[in-house]
Amino acid sequence: MTTSQVSIFIVEDNVWYGELLEYKLAQNPDYTIRRFTTAHACLNHLVEKPDIITLDYSLPDGRGDQVLRQIRERLPEVAVIVISGQEDVRTAIGLLRQGAYDYLVKDEETVDRLWNTVSNIRKQLALSRENNRLREQIGQKYSPERAILGKSPQIQQLYSLIDKAARTNITVSLSGETGTGKELVAKAIHYHSERREGAFVAVNVAAIPRELIESELFGHEKGAFTGAVDRRIGRFEEAHKGTLFLDEIADLELNLQAKLLRVLQEREVTRVGGNTRIPFDARLMVATHRDLAQEVKEGRFREDLYYRLLGLPILLPPLRERGQDVLILAQAFLQDFCEQNNMVACTLSAAAQHKLQHYAFPGNVRELKAVVELAAVLADSDTIQPQDLSLRGGAGSNDEKTNGISNESLRTQMATIVQSYLDAHNGNILQVAAKLQIGKSTIYRMVQNNEVRLR
Repeated sequence: MTTSQVSIFIVEDNVWYGELLEYKLAQNPDYTIRRFTTAHACLNHLVEKPDIITLDYSLPDGRGDQVLRQIRERLPEVAVIVISGQEDVRTAIGLLRQGAYDYLVKDEETVDRLWNTVSNIRKQLALSRENNRLREQIGQKYSPERAILGKSPQIQQLYSLIDKAARTNITVSLSGETGTGKELVAKAIHYHSERREGAFVAVNVAAIPRELIESELFGHEKGAFTGAVDRRIGRFEEAHKGTLFLDEIADLELNLQAKLLRVLQEREVTRVGGNTRIPFDARLMVATHRDLAQEVKEGRFREDLYYRLLGLPILLPPLRERGQDVLILAQAFLQDFCEQNNMVACTLSAAAQHKLQHYAFPGNVRELKAVVELAAVLADSDTIQPQDLSLRGGAGSNDEKTNGISNESLRTQMATIVQSYLDAHNGNILQVAAKLQIGKSTIYRMVQNNEVRLR
């Protein structure tokens, strides 16, 4: 059923009045209507799962509240509009408490009020269906096989761990080098767990100033500190019934580690400047590119918090250890980039493939994506050649010049990539920032420093 189509049951023992309601609602071609004169007939057809039921309160084989109770037991999501010949406030309140969507009294305005009520329900249904469609798309996007491409034994084992993690609410600790896809794995677990209907809230601990991290995580009350002009809920509260993903957890300073430990033990947060304990129900996943066990040994991370967070440990392999996965990922990135930019599909020449396979990729999957997308822009044809691949000198690569670039600093390499994207997108900084997943302020600074130009 599309977002506009609505199935309606009309239950009315007065044939003339039932026909009147049907005639009015049938003016909308998106409404599919079935009419019944008894409660028994309606209940027998609930397997069709209508979206809306208009229910006469006084039926020959059942009182409205009794029929409503049976409908709600079998179809708790259906919207039931009770229509009665008597204006009884207590009856109306009782039915609404029982789960009726609305209570209408039969008079000369009933038909118009019913039209408006059904229109409102239709809008809510459309929104709900669209949300369900988007959630389904997100779930498909973050399915392990689509979000984390590869056929290497390490990736097959990763799929197995994701599946096991998704079956429970165990805390997951993700580790691995920068750029290996820790957040992608966290999302894959979330969107295939029982919490997929809840929010996935991601916080990069290292990206938040130390003086703001407590407020970011736990929230604050109005007036808690200078600049706190309003109450703000924290990320733990935002993630209620969902998942909270704390990236770069090793960067959390020691005093906040103690507060985090207390919050996890008590399953309650107290906003900065407040006294009220607020319970939360959020699954926790953490990630770091550091060795947390070593951080504990060196006194930079609390041992008790370490064991609280360890849960199911998942180590993501670096790209250099994944063999043929490099080519699988490279071709997938090329295909997506060409489709998004309305370009002719690109392929990798045999020599280009050889070059990619013999490069160590210190930036892992994130670096590979940037390299092949830049190559698609630089290539003179739909076949990418070795000279189109801008790889950093050293780090496992050869020292040959690549399109005039060799042994350059990371900053210079980044400027080359940003400049190529600016040229391809007519200097649109916002689009380039979104494509490269970097802050627009970074690009503005590069423009101000004459590292790149808006042509």
